[in-house]
Amino acid sequence: MLSVRLSFVALALCWVGLADDLNSPDYSAAGIVNAADNQTHSLAPNTIASLYGVRLSYVTAAITANDVRGGLLPTVLPGTGVQILVRYIPAAIYYVSPTQINFLVPADLLPGPAPVQVVLDAHSGPAVTIQIGSASPALFQLDPHTAVALHADGSVITPSAPAKPGEVVVLYATGLGQTIPPVDDGEVLTEATPISQLSGFKLVLDGVLAGTQAVQYAGIAPGFAGLYQLNIALPSSTKTNPEIRIGLGDQLSVAGLHLPVE
Repeated sequence: MLSVRLSFVALALCWVGLADDLNSPDYSAAGIVNAADNQTHSLAPNTIASLYGVRLSYVTAAITANDVRGGLLPTVLPGTGVQILVRYIPAAIYYVSPTQINFLVPADLLPGPAPVQVVLDAHSGPAVTIQIGSASPALFQLDPHTAVALHADGSVITPSAPAKPGEVVVLYATGLGQTIPPVDDGEVLTEATPISQLSGFKLVLDGVLAGTQAVQYAGIAPGFAGLYQLNIALPSSTKTNPEIRIGLGDQLSVAGLHLPVE
């Protein structure tokens, strides 16, 4: 009889474990990407990232202005119970849904492997490992082939409203690493703050490295966290709809993205 009772206890414990698995967040390292280009390369500190999976949240919620306290983004959006840990540090969160979380990689991480884990109330997902690099440059995209860019008046650059050679345009990116002065985790900066690796920043148009004079500013976009702004003076030699890539060191953003120029 004792053996029968022990068998029932073991079976009950198995069902408890199974029930917990059925309520726990589920995802893999392959589903953690740079939010700008959806690529699974390494992520730099202070990069906006997305995690895709299932059972990540009971609700859908996005950050609001009221959630920013003391100039810092929240690590838990109100009413969600969702937390994401990167190398055991709670990361700032922009958005949660049952299948997606947008978060900010903590700013003070050093390069190397880092476990990532989602916690939903009392349920913990697996600890999966991603790589943290010094840079993971990526341009935000208007569509799969076009970079997000603005004219000086704030209007969007599109094929029907293209930029002109010699014009100063504004691009938006993430993954450009630390700044001078350094940014704190989840900090919303209110003034222009250049990237610390500015001397190594690259602008590549149609495979040709543009001169340093083309980059008027590369740093945090004031009023945001994790979003970088690039003020670019297009060379007078810029051709129609050039492929545009940005880089730091040997890291370049994805190929195939174009800037509407005419």
